[in-house]
Amino acid sequence: MRDTLARSHQVGAARLLAEAAEDDLREARAAKSVQASLGAGAGPGGSQSLAGTETSALQWRGSLNVSQLLYDGGRVDRLADWRTQLAESARHGQMNLQEQLALNAVSLALERGRYRQHALVYAQYVRKMGCLVEALETIVRADRGRGSELVQARKSLQQAEISLAQSQSQLRQVEVRLRRLVGDSLPGAEGLSSLLLAVEPLERLVADVERASEIAALTAQAHAAQHYVDAVAAGGKPQVSWSINGTQSYGRGGTQGAVKNGSYALGIAVSIPLLNPGLAPATDAARKRARAAEMQRAEALEARRFRVAEVHEQAQASFERMRRTAAVLRDSEQVRNSTLQQWQYLGRRSLFDVMAAEAEHFNLRVSYVNALVDGQQLNANLLSLGRGVGEWLR
Repeated sequence: MRDTLARSHQVGAARLLAEAAEDDLREARAAKSVQASLGAGAGPGGSQSLAGTETSALQWRGSLNVSQLLYDGGRVDRLADWRTQLAESARHGQMNLQEQLALNAVSLALERGRYRQHALVYAQYVRKMGCLVEALETIVRADRGRGSELVQARKSLQQAEISLAQSQSQLRQVEVRLRRLVGDSLPGAEGLSSLLLAVEPLERLVADVERASEIAALTAQAHAAQHYVDAVAAGGKPQVSWSINGTQSYGRGGTQGAVKNGSYALGIAVSIPLLNPGLAPATDAARKRARAAEMQRAEALEARRFRVAEVHEQAQASFERMRRTAAVLRDSEQVRNSTLQQWQYLGRRSLFDVMAAEAEHFNLRVSYVNALVDGQQLNANLLSLGRGVGEWLR
């Protein structure tokens, strides 16, 4: 899981988006800070007053403006709150992506363990059928009438070899997909069969759903939408700010020769909106989007809770199937041993009985592995739907 998160370009992109959201938040908060600007220009200029008109062939002009917002009805604060929740949503979005990648890595690791076990079982099956073929070859040399049994045993050996080759191919495919996540150095598969065997109570898993990063991101988006409603509504309130303005100009070659002019102003500015026909529709639109965001969160939360209940039942059924298969497997081991002995020493069983018992035994072992890994993957999925499989692993 660590290797996957370290290598993922998706995680890097999500982290940059979260950092960009933090920068947007700082920008929104800076709107109430002192603002300053400096301007300069050059070219012909002039001025007009009751004393007459003055012109300059070349004039240098400079201006300085310093201001700060004092009151705006809370619009900047609400915009900052909006950006805060968007940044929180981006952070949880990054965590949700990390959780998805972690679940994918865990599932592939378990899948790799599944096919490694398949290959081991089928390799043992091939060896068993190979021994049976060798025994029949010895028998057929002495009794040509049993040649059909040898043909049947060879057919079973070939089928076992096909199953082995298929499981090895599936193992290589899974390893290719796993290398895409973790790199060329694949982790060991030892000990995987002992992990994720205990299914937590359904009530606790359902309660953990609200801790999921996806739900937290949707919650932050709903809160952000509500703050944006307040920010839009505050656009119709008065604004108060203080400012200092100063200008200075120098001119030459005009009607007055060399001239020098300057001015400054210091004061409080008040802006009162009187008519803004678009404000009410904009506020209504923002309010409806906020309500839609709340409904989307509620829908996602409800769907995830039902998904937890469904996967919980599937996981329990898979582990129950594993336990029942283990019990049948123990009986199958006794049956195959007894059948082989009766065929070898007593002649009471046919070769077909022996091969059927062997096939049933090894198929049960594969079914046991499948039930085990299915249960582990479903259990990992359950954790991912709540507090996260990454947190559980850590």
